[in-house]
Amino acid sequence: MGSKNESPEKVTLKRDMGLFGGIGIIAGIVVGSGIFYLGSYVLQRTNMNMGLALLCWIVGGVVSILGGLCFAELGACDPAAGGMVVYLDKAYHPVVGYMFGFTSWLLSGAGSLAAVAIALPTTLQSYFSFSEWTIKIIAILLIIALTAYNCFGIKAGAILQNVSLVAKLIPIVLIIAGALIMGDQNPDLSIIPQGGFEGGIGGAIRTIAFATVATLWAYEGWTNVNSVAEEIKNPEKNLPRALIFGIGSITILYALFNLAIYKVLPYDEVVSMINSDNLYLGTEVAKRVFGSLGGALVLAAMLIAMFGSLNGMIISFARYYYAMAVEGHFFKSQAKLSPKYQVPTNALIWQAIISIILVLLRNLDQLTSLVVFSGMVFNTLVVIAVIIYRKKFPNMERPYKAWGYPVTVVLSVILFAALMLNTLIEDPLTSIIGLVVPAIGAVVYFIFDAKLKKERQA
Repeated sequence: MGSKNESPEKVTLKRDMGLFGGIGIIAGIVVGSGIFYLGSYVLQRTNMNMGLALLCWIVGGVVSILGGLCFAELGACDPAAGGMVVYLDKAYHPVVGYMFGFTSWLLSGAGSLAAVAIALPTTLQSYFSFSEWTIKIIAILLIIALTAYNCFGIKAGAILQNVSLVAKLIPIVLIIAGALIMGDQNPDLSIIPQGGFEGGIGGAIRTIAFATVATLWAYEGWTNVNSVAEEIKNPEKNLPRALIFGIGSITILYALFNLAIYKVLPYDEVVSMINSDNLYLGTEVAKRVFGSLGGALVLAAMLIAMFGSLNGMIISFARYYYAMAVEGHFFKSQAKLSPKYQVPTNALIWQAIISIILVLLRNLDQLTSLVVFSGMVFNTLVVIAVIIYRKKFPNMERPYKAWGYPVTVVLSVILFAALMLNTLIEDPLTSIIGLVVPAIGAVVYFIFDAKLKKERQA
């Protein structure tokens, strides 16, 4: 039995993360191994138009930055642990935030952890010929080790995140610099294909939207820094700076990396590689520029990127479940903080358990893809929440306000809504199924709500 001073009410989260730590959370989660192959999907969706593909990478960054401005305002005026869970609770109804958090807890968050943990040893498959069960065991050990490490405080987790970020960026920057300097190709960067777009302006918009969705997979994860707002020093200034600088820098990095690919690989060869399902264009560029050393650079960057992404997600996702428990409609144990290290230890442990269970299941990629659409829905609702917050809480102190309000907010909503509609049209079954889990979350919320009301009446 713990003493009274160990109760969740008496222990608070500790502000131990600085600006670079916030940027480390964003870049650590966002920049993963996908930088080496996602460019192939963007090219496919633009019908192999390099100029249009490059434009879509920039558009994806702009969409993310516009969303980031909205998240920055909410995070600065309401710097509470849980981020999106808290904003959705206050702007709409607690059930909305709960649906997001429940989806993350049961599937998207835990599934993402499991998928990255499996992907890391799988990258070494060609070197060590791991069996399927060896890969799963390594993945489980990674989840356990990083979860245990992050139970020793947010400062320890942030330091590891910062170190892995710097270590990851070094090989990526070397590949970009080498390719841009030594590349001898002159890629056609015209965004208008010969003969124009099929379907005219409407066809052009659909093509750009479809390809931009592919880039958003690479930008996914920047929203998670808001979940640790309560642990960031001077969040009123550092949270907006982390979001804007972090997403902006990643946009430049992605654009330069894809331009580097176009400077090294001849167009016909790029088309041939993609058509033969050889999607790792970035890996091929590194080998062309640095020889055998290039392969080692890519391998190092991918391993460190996945390690940093796994660590960042373990830190961020657990704060969602902590916020849900504090709100009162989730397992009370998840609201308990470590008296010594001031982190949500139980939420971290349960997150690890569910992730390990998912590691032992098959088709993790299918499981996580089911929640892509619901993720877009919740992101859009948070952007709209900026307007609702200003109407609902007019006297709330706002140290940072979204640039160009309300134009930027409305534009963000339109862009996110257009991407959602496009995703629904292109992949209706997956999109609809992806909404089932949040719906289950709503049912669970009302079960907890009924139980809570009985306890209060007793």
